[in-house]
Amino acid sequence: MQYKDYYKTLGVSRNATQDDIKRAYRKLARKYHPDVSQEKNAEQRFKEIGEAYEALKEPQKRAAYDQLGSRWQAGDEFQPPPGWNVNLGGRRFTNKPFDFSDFFESLFGAAKQGAHHTHRSAPAGKDQHTICAITLEQAYQGSTRTIELQVSARDSSGQIQTQTRQLNVKIPQGIIQGQKIRLRSQGASGMGGGPNGDLYLEIEFKPHRLYRIEGRDIYLNLPITPWEAALGSTLAVPTLGGTVEMKIPANSQSGQKLRLKGRGFPGNPPGDHYVLLQIVTPKADTAEAQAFYLKMAQTLPFNPRADLIA
Repeated sequence: MQYKDYYKTLGVSRNATQDDIKRAYRKLARKYHPDVSQEKNAEQRFKEIGEAYEALKEPQKRAAYDQLGSRWQAGDEFQPPPGWNVNLGGRRFTNKPFDFSDFFESLFGAAKQGAHHTHRSAPAGKDQHTICAITLEQAYQGSTRTIELQVSARDSSGQIQTQTRQLNVKIPQGIIQGQKIRLRSQGASGMGGGPNGDLYLEIEFKPHRLYRIEGRDIYLNLPITPWEAALGSTLAVPTLGGTVEMKIPANSQSGQKLRLKGRGFPGNPPGDHYVLLQIVTPKADTAEAQAFYLKMAQTLPFNPRADLIA
C-alpha cells in the first residue's frame, strides 16, 4: 500500500500547532465539501482531507503517525514496521459514511466498515447578515455596543426555532459605512453537530445633525456673517475630535470649501474635515437695520448678477 503524507494533504508543516491543523482542515473542508464544491474530484479530496485530519487532530494519534519518521514521500510503497501496535485505549472508529484508506487502518486499526467522522454528514450552518446602525461618534472613537438579534436555531429535536439573542460587539475605531464586522460561529446553527455559520454586521451610520461623511472625509456646513466673510476672522469649528480654531480668509464667499487636514475619520491615512462656508445675512427688521443696509448699498455698489446679463 502507499504511504500518505497527512501534513502535505492539509498543507501544513510537521511542526504545525494543533490550532494550525484545525484551521487548515476547516478551510479545505469548506472548499471541497461535495455538497457545495465545484472543484474536480471534490469528494475524493474531501475524503483525503478528513482522513488526514482524523490522523493528526489528536496528539496521541499524531504522535503515533510521527513515529514513522519523515523520510517517506507521498505515494511510496509502505508496510508498517514489524510489531507495530498503536495503543489508542481500545477505541475503534465506526459509523463513518466512507472508508478510511488501508494505510490509515494499518496504523490505527480502524474497522473496515468505517470510523467515527461526521464531517460529511454534519454541514456547517449558513452565514447570516444584518445591518448595524451606529452614530458617527461611536465609529470615530470606537465603542462596544450590545445588539439584539432574531436568529434561527435548532432545538433538541432538530426543529428550527426563532430566538432572541444579545451580543456585545466591539466597534473598531475609524470603521466606515459599508464595512463589515465578522462574528465567528454566531450565524445559523449547523445540522447534526456541524459548526455554526458566521454572522456579518454591515455598518450603517445614523444621520447626524451637523456632519455628513464621504469615505473617511467629514463635511460641515458652517454659517458665518457677512462681515466675518468680508473682513476675515478666526472661528471655533466643531469636529468629531473636538473644537478647532479655524482662520476664515478675508473676502470669503458662500460655498467656499476649507480643509482641516487629518481631522476626518481615523485611518491610514486619516480623512480630512471639510468646512463649507454659508454666509447668513441678518434680518432688516428694524429702522436702524434698514438704514444700515441702505448705506451699505450706496457705499458698496455691487451686482453679483453682472455675469448673467447678456
